[in-house]
Amino acid sequence: MKKTVLIGILCLAGLGFAFNYANEDAKKLKWQTLFNGKNIDDWSVKIRTHDLNDNFANTFRVEDGLMKVRYDGYDQFDQQYGHIFYNKPFSNYLLQVEYRFVGEQANGGEGWATRNSGAMLHSQDPKTMLKEQNFPISIEAQFLGGNGKDKRSTCNLCTPGTNVEKDGKLFTPHCVNSTSETYHGDQWVTANFIVLGNGDVHHLVGQDTVLSYSKAQIGGGSVDPVDPKVKVDGQMLTGGWISLQSESHPIDFRTVRLIDLTEYLGDQKKLEQVVKEGLAAKPAHSK
Repeated sequence: MKKTVLIGILCLAGLGFAFNYANEDAKKLKWQTLFNGKNIDDWSVKIRTHDLNDNFANTFRVEDGLMKVRYDGYDQFDQQYGHIFYNKPFSNYLLQVEYRFVGEQANGGEGWATRNSGAMLHSQDPKTMLKEQNFPISIEAQFLGGNGKDKRSTCNLCTPGTNVEKDGKLFTPHCVNSTSETYHGDQWVTANFIVLGNGDVHHLVGQDTVLSYSKAQIGGGSVDPVDPKVKVDGQMLTGGWISLQSESHPIDFRTVRLIDLTEYLGDQKKLEQVVKEGLAAKPAHSK
């Protein structure tokens, strides 16, 4: 059941909440623009088998005001998974990402990676990733695009080197689907994420909550190789870097911005108000 009342943001655990509020003056909100539409100077690139900030084959580029992920310089994808990290960690925030899948998958991409990307939350510092490491230790908000016929949810959860709790129990499977609709074709999708330093995370498509979980922590597999000094199983994730993926299918990003919620944590009423207004505020590019 969807609700139009914001339940205490630190207590949100159920699925299917909706936030339907008037779009108040976005200028009052303290949005931080992570992608400026001009360059990726504030970002660091880490692609598997390549050194930090070797943007192999210009995988991540800016054209027409969009951050584009492309593979025209690859002969074969060859599991060269990539991530572009914003150069500052965060702990408590509302993150908004607008994305769309375009074109055809790169040669050699795995079948599961078709129309597949994601935003990595509470990620390890890219400086601590090994050269051959496939994914950063992080919570992945997985973006999936429809194939034109089958149901395929987006804003799912995958857990490279991490675990979470769902319904009060440790949840160790690598991925779990959200309750979102399927988005076929090259339509833009607005994903919102409420991420808190106490390990609570909520995935939303637009204003509809499609997945929630708690106590994000290091553990499990699906990262290889990894520095054991960094992967300390059981360590709670209280913050980290934000990154966007290159997993072999072209994708565009036109909005990447956040509201830092840290200053509002001591005022529940203000925190809820800021989240309400942030979720109601449309991205600058939206029509």
